[in-house]
Amino acid sequence: MKRILLTFGLIISLLTPLACVRKNEGGVSDNTGPIKVGVYVDLTGATAGFGQSTKNGIELAKDEINANGGINSRQIQLITEDDQGRPEQAKTVVSKLINQDKVHAVLGEVASTNSLAAAPVAQEAKIPMITPSSTNPKVTQTGDYIFRVCFIDPFQGAVMAKFAANSLKAKTAAIFGDVNSDYSKGLTEFFEREFNRLGGQVIDKQSYAQQDRDFKAQLTAIRAKNPGVIYVPGYYGEVGIISKQARELGITVPILGGDGWDNPEIWNLGGEAMKNTFISNHYSVDDPSPSIQKFVSAYKARFSGTSPDSLAALAYDAMYILADAIRRAGTTDPTKLRDAIAQTSNFLGVTGSITINKDRDSVKPAVVLELDPAGRKFIYKETVQPEGAAAAASPAAAAASPAAATASPAMAASPAGSPASAASPGKNTNSAPGASPAPTK
Repeated sequence: MKRILLTFGLIISLLTPLACVRKNEGGVSDNTGPIKVGVYVDLTGATAGFGQSTKNGIELAKDEINANGGINSRQIQLITEDDQGRPEQAKTVVSKLINQDKVHAVLGEVASTNSLAAAPVAQEAKIPMITPSSTNPKVTQTGDYIFRVCFIDPFQGAVMAKFAANSLKAKTAAIFGDVNSDYSKGLTEFFEREFNRLGGQVIDKQSYAQQDRDFKAQLTAIRAKNPGVIYVPGYYGEVGIISKQARELGITVPILGGDGWDNPEIWNLGGEAMKNTFISNHYSVDDPSPSIQKFVSAYKARFSGTSPDSLAALAYDAMYILADAIRRAGTTDPTKLRDAIAQTSNFLGVTGSITINKDRDSVKPAVVLELDPAGRKFIYKETVQPEGAAAAASPAAAAASPAAATASPAMAASPAGSPASAASPGKNTNSAPGASPAPTK
């Protein structure tokens, strides 16, 4: 009996240390081994362009971080899943990433509808999730483990309403939105609210469904109302065709949209019809800021000369914000990591100075861009700050300021291809706000 008790005691003593380091159900130590980051995006569905850009941005940041020693001497391991652009598949792959792959955190999605489907899985498992670019307010309302690094629809919708009323002097507007998209419905609501507040009037509202290809009936109805502008809060796969058909019907007024337009495929779909169109977005690839041009150069070098769209830039920032939070937390313990992400303040990223507020949303400026089909590029028009925010400093001033010395990798001066070398990945300034790298007005 004594021998049995001694043997049992020995087994318990051997197992106890293991139990202490396996708080995360991922089955790995919170402080050793690779840092597993799950990525879920659309790689084969209707928004595959968004998914590929997001994947590229995350991979570029991961490789830079790993090349510079990783995080607390640990390397990042990405596990990427294709959700095919379908909400039910997004939910399935995130469940797989958490329960089978045992990831420490999740990055994704782009489309708000897909993030809304997957976020409850991460919340229930208490695994931090950061969406780079889902702008619908409901996404982070899922729970306290869900974050975003982009601005939200109330702000983005208001930005274009202000641009329509103040810069374009429009008195009337029509809205042509995707009936099945949470993203489109959110932007519709907040554009209309702000446009009305500014004295404008929405005189017609039409709808379509993603992957529709004939929009002439709705556009003919809009033409009959003769609005001053048309707001189309959708994704590039439809808006390029909508713009082309609108011009074929003789509609010449400005057509406005959001960040969902930002994909190179829009030039192939819309062509010259993209003249006199404008969008709200997260950054400008033509911003002369050395920090942004450094990121653009590194991205082009890595991905066969392709210019990074806003989805790539946001994904890059999301990976660095996660890395910075892990560094500050000193662990991948999910609760401590969640707290560190929530404390992100004045993070100088490619897409601006990012602070996570109490609702786990990002507070940052937006830019308005004009589409130039001849040059196949987006031309910077103006910067719009969140309510109560100070005007953004110029990119050149940001690069020259003392804050730049503690900025994120893209903001720091370092050899090409290794932006993390001047500072820890995406250093959180936390004290005085750093200057935003958004374009000057």
